[in-house]
Amino acid sequence: MKIYALILSVLVLTACQEEIVAPDPVALTREAEGFYCNMIVIDHPGPKAQVFEKNRDRAIWFTSVRDALAYNILPGEAQHVLAIYVHDMGRADSWDRPNDDGIWMKASAAYYVIDSNRRGGMGARETIPFGDPRKAEAFTVEHGGRVVAFNDIPTDYLLGDSGEYGSNSGE
Repeated sequence: MKIYALILSVLVLTACQEEIVAPDPVALTREAEGFYCNMIVIDHPGPKAQVFEKNRDRAIWFTSVRDALAYNILPGEAQHVLAIYVHDMGRADSWDRPNDDGIWMKASAAYYVIDSNRRGGMGARETIPFGDPRKAEAFTVEHGGRVVAFNDIPTDYLLGDSGEYGSNSGE
C-alpha cells in the first residue's frame, strides 16, 4: 500500500509542475532596443543576441553576443533564462548587417571565435558565433583569434575586467 501511495504522490507532483517551453527566436526589427545601451540593435554591426526569460513576454535584445553571454553569468542579471539565440555568422549576409531573420541558433550550440580583430556592435571585443566549426576556423584565418565551444569561453573574456583579458592598468 505504501508503494502505491508513493507512486501516486510522484504522479501528482509531476502533474503539478509547470511545463515551460523555450520560445522560438523572433525577427530583429527596428523596435528592438539593446538591454544595456537602449540603442536600436539593428543599427549596429556584427552578431546580435536575444534572450528569453521565464515570465517575460518579449525577447531581451543585445547589440553584441558578448554582452548577452555576460548578462547570462552576472549575478543579479539573468533571471530564469529559457533560451539565448545568437546570429550564425557563417550564414550572415555581411558583418555590418547580419540577416534580421532566419539565421538564429541556440547560443549553447555555437562555436565562438574570440580574440579576433573584429569588434562587436558597441566597439568592444566580440564572441563571434558560428554553427559550422569549419566556417569559424576560416574566419580566424582572415581575422585572427581562436575557436572555442560555448562552455569554454573564458569568463574574464566576457566580463573584461580581470585576468588575461582584463585591464592593463597595473592596479
